[in-house]
Amino acid sequence: MAAALAGLGLGLSLIIAIGAQNVFVLRQGIRREHVLAVVIVCAVSDAVLIAAGIAGLGAVLEVVPWLVDVVRWAGAIFLVGYGMLAARRAWRPTGALTVGEQPEGGEPAPASGPRLRSVLLTALALTWLNPHVYLDTVFLLGSIASTWDEQRWLFGAGAMLGSVLWFTALGFGARYLGRWLSSPRAWRWLDAGIAVVMVAIAVSLVWPA
Repeated sequence: MAAALAGLGLGLSLIIAIGAQNVFVLRQGIRREHVLAVVIVCAVSDAVLIAAGIAGLGAVLEVVPWLVDVVRWAGAIFLVGYGMLAARRAWRPTGALTVGEQPEGGEPAPASGPRLRSVLLTALALTWLNPHVYLDTVFLLGSIASTWDEQRWLFGAGAMLGSVLWFTALGFGARYLGRWLSSPRAWRWLDAGIAVVMVAIAVSLVWPA
């Protein structure tokens, strides 16, 4: 039990931070758009990365450090592109961003298949193209888990549970912000903030130490 609680605490401490993935989950939660699918993708991705770290992928990446640089630049390019799209939405908002377009009952209109695929691909990219995920989840968490010896998988299970709890709370709890974001002006400010966060994270990835 101690190992699981330690993993839960470390997992939450690593994931509860302003980052590209969290911003995206928050935005989807506020829009009530494919929230469950996004939460599942993020939680399962974290579980796979945690398991890989515990299984020893961190040691492999230490032998081939240039892979981290590849992911770093790929992630930075993707984040800049996503940030530019958010800036465009803030500059020229569309009706699809307003909460007021939801039908009565507060549920959003069903989205098309391509839209769901686009959302899932974005969630995957924000997770797997983020080098911080490998540094924190694979290297750091994996190395700490190894100190628990036979209980390292209990430690990992606790960390995985932390991801599930966080993404579920962030995605489904965001809908309560809807009343503060019921106008196009509020969405413009939200998208402007998303653009700034995304570009800032991208710069931090490639800025010389």
